[in-house]
Amino acid sequence: MTGDKKTERVFTRIWLEEPEPDNAFAARAAWCHGYDVYGEMVGQARWAQMFFLLFRGEAPSPAQTALLDGLAVAVANAGTRDPAVNAAMCGAVGGSTAASCLIAALAVGAGHLGGAREVLLAMQVWQRDGMTCDAWQRQLAEPLPDIASVWPTPEHPPGFDPHGVSTTTIVRQTLARLAELSPEPRLAWLHENLALLEHAARRPLAMSGVAAAALMDLGFTPEQGEMVYLLLRLPGAAAHALEHSEFGHKKFPFFEVQLVDADAEVAV
Repeated sequence: MTGDKKTERVFTRIWLEEPEPDNAFAARAAWCHGYDVYGEMVGQARWAQMFFLLFRGEAPSPAQTALLDGLAVAVANAGTRDPAVNAAMCGAVGGSTAASCLIAALAVGAGHLGGAREVLLAMQVWQRDGMTCDAWQRQLAEPLPDIASVWPTPEHPPGFDPHGVSTTTIVRQTLARLAELSPEPRLAWLHENLALLEHAARRPLAMSGVAAAALMDLGFTPEQGEMVYLLLRLPGAAAHALEHSEFGHKKFPFFEVQLVDADAEVAV
């Protein structure tokens, strides 16, 4: 050092800002991967295009934009049966802040049971096995390896429903529609080979499996896909949390439970 004051810098490939001449802490202009966000993109670009640009570093094609839009609509609200949405509702009914409700949804929706970590694992299968039926059948027939991690060992093949009997209607509809929109072949291959893969997994395909294939077709890495899936599922959790903060606990959708006295064998 020569005695000059060290210049503090933030290193990022994503974002470039030019400060206002009279306020170094405020941006006069900002570029995302070279695109002028406020001078050109606002009012011209779609939300899906900005979202894609942030993660991928390039503007999406029209087909990629349509696929991302379709996926976002499909997973925007998993419904009140979903544990992540239910967690946000619980927080709202209990009077938690907006941020706390969303954090609850993120925490519950982050794991291996239909959550974002399951999407990452399913995308890793796509990376490893590609579109080779034999490879998929082999890995689906084998027990999942016990890997030292902060995450517990998954109890079912990623992307498949551990409690399902048959593929749900909405999963079939989503897969068929996204396969039509996708510019890449994975969703179409999954749609074509669905019966074979479900037989090998001994479980039906889940929405997380459709999302994993779509995110691979969009060119996301598994790590990006995990983050994207967390973000895309938040709108429904937020909307239901706001609704139930108004309803209060008396209208909270508790699941019906029948309790039985084991001695008297009488339902109570």
